[in-house]
Amino acid sequence: TNIGSILASVNPYKPIPGLYGVDAIDLYRQHRLGELPPHIFATANECYCCLWKRHDSQCVLISGESGAGKTESTKLLLKFLSAMSQTSLGASASEKSTHVEEAILES
Repeated sequence: TNIGSILASVNPYKPIPGLYGVDAIDLYRQHRLGELPPHIFATANECYCCLWKRHDSQCVLISGESGAGKTESTKLLLKFLSAMSQTSLGASASEKSTHVEEAILES
């Protein structure tokens, strides 16, 4: 659920098909925070928009207990930001993996 610009999420401890795929990235990049159901991509899109359109610095705090999904949430956020940056450079939004994305996610 969203609480303003805060996303509270629960680790389902199992994969949910399509929840974090390219289609979800394309959907959430076209909408502002609150227009679609709560999702980490909505939060990432808000950060991206504030960074580039408003020229505001951004910080994302990901918190939780051990096993809550902090590392996976970080990877998903970076996956979205990488896809957005590739799209802004003219690359296809449906590219599944880029050198930049791989380098970021491996870090």
